Amino acid sequence: MKLVATHRKAYRDYKIIEKYEAGIALKGGEVKSLRMGKCSLDGSFCRVEKGELIAYNIHIPEFEQSSYFKHNPRRERKLLLKKKELKRLSGLLTQRGYTIIPLRMYFNDRGWAKLEVALCKGMRKYEKRHKIKDGEARREVEREISRFYRR
Repeated sequence: MKLVATHRKAYRDYKIIEKYEAGIALKGGEVKSLRMGKCSLDGSFCRVEKGELIAYNIHIPEFEQSSYFKHNPRRERKLLLKKKELKRLSGLLTQRGYTIIPLRMYFNDRGWAKLEVALCKGMRKYEKRHKIKDGEARREVEREISRFYRR
């Protein structure tokens, strides 16, 4: 598996509930740009429209060597999921506070471009502060344990 891009802020700003692997409908120049490792998932999100999952704001720059088959770097891209998964996601999205966020873009073992999307719920400010505080406390405990064993 070759990792192309990650959405690091998603892990900080959202509580991840479920993850799904989706295929992406891409054009030739987009695939070549991805193979070069050029992609940005910052600010991207997904919506279910007319029974299809559509990804917005994924930035895949134009391939420099392409001729007249240029594409819009931030165009809407169709994501390919199984009907059962799509039905479940669309049902959960009707609840308040849920959204679908792309987490990682990668090439699988067969060479297909895949996007890992997650059903997420946005975190409140106090939840983020609590998460940071827990992480700091955990690191402090680990530091003390390592000091104890060094003696």
